[in-house]
Amino acid sequence: MNMPIIATANPVLEAELTAAINNKTKPLGSLGRLEHLAAQIGLIQRTTQPALRAPAIMVFAGDHGVVAEGISAFPQDVTWQMVENFLADGAAINVFARQNCITLHVVDAGVNHDFGNREKLLNRKVAAGTRNFAKEPAMTAEQCQAALQNGRELVAGLSGNVLGFGEMGIGNTTAAAALMHKLTGVPVADCVGAGTGLSSDGIRHKQVVIEEAIALHDDVHEAAAVLATFGGFEIATMVGAMLAAAERRMVLLIDGFIVSSALLVASRMQPAIIDYCVFSHLSDESGHARMLQALQVKPVLQLDLRLGEGTGAALVYPMLQAAVNFLNQMATFASAQVSEKSSA
Repeated sequence: MNMPIIATANPVLEAELTAAINNKTKPLGSLGRLEHLAAQIGLIQRTTQPALRAPAIMVFAGDHGVVAEGISAFPQDVTWQMVENFLADGAAINVFARQNCITLHVVDAGVNHDFGNREKLLNRKVAAGTRNFAKEPAMTAEQCQAALQNGRELVAGLSGNVLGFGEMGIGNTTAAAALMHKLTGVPVADCVGAGTGLSSDGIRHKQVVIEEAIALHDDVHEAAAVLATFGGFEIATMVGAMLAAAERRMVLLIDGFIVSSALLVASRMQPAIIDYCVFSHLSDESGHARMLQALQVKPVLQLDLRLGEGTGAALVYPMLQAAVNFLNQMATFASAQVSEKSSA
């Protein structure tokens, strides 16, 4: 049975965390966002001495039927080819995860390719890609529920308390833009970007495809139905994993535009999930800033990234380590016998 996600708000603990942070040997607020991260992680874990254990990143891969509309600069085969690259430890996410001692899991949520039995690949394929949502719903309600459940089950097998999310799927910026428009009301033109490198004409075509699909499915409004109509199997599996991770009081590291679209869906199902999320960076994909505004959240980093794969989640993890470490290890004014600021 799925449990409701409980908001982390705890005035007593928050006051204790604030006092602990303010008593460190530094001017008030001088560690900026690190102080907010330390307090957030403490509230998630319900302690003034938080700890990070066995961090993991899951990269969810899936194909999209809407690529038949010519909305991507790359062919669909790139999805399975990049999965092979992940398995061969050759992608950017492999480098950054290894650098930060983060376990990487690669999930086939619905790639249009037969990988066979691979030791490093978690096979949760619902189908060989979604259908073309410009013509019909991307998936059935049953397929969407299967993907959500797959995500939940993947999280059940984890031992750590930090989970980052990444994705791979040619066409998934189109799905993410459609989800964003349907769930936020932001105009389609402000949701659509270059994705894997579309020209200005390509972006305009992508916008038209989404607008026509929105009109076709105008009667779809509820979050799960919107996900089934416009989403991808990798996005739906992420939604299930996010919900399960928050239920377990894990820290969720949210990557860029596509991962944020999955979180947007999850937040419509369980609004309190936002409390558990660290939004790693502001993507260079044009719709991401508006999506974060709609979610009323602030990213930690701005590096002009738009690769996906969970790269932002891997890169922000050392910031979490720094936040936890200063809270647990930094001297207080009393312990270091340092004079505090006078009240004058």
